[in-house]
Amino acid sequence: MTRKTLPKTPSFLVEYERETDKRWIADIPNLPGVMAYGLTKTEARKKVFAIALRTLADKVEHGITPASVTKLFSNEMAHS
Repeated sequence: MTRKTLPKTPSFLVEYERETDKRWIADIPNLPGVMAYGLTKTEARKKVFAIALRTLADKVEHGITPASVTKLFSNEMAHS
């Protein structure tokens, strides 16, 4: 039995930093402007993921499909 290997899913590096006021900031350098604050690292991560997805969706809707998005989907004709 042969296994079909799935293409490697692209990833975006998330960088974290603790501010002097103890809040966490999460930033995705490959997506300019995508950053979020949270009281905890987990909260900052959740928020930055949501912002990243919204940013990518907005790009696609405006005709800009980043390579990282196209790698998530495969295209085949439906078999009848």
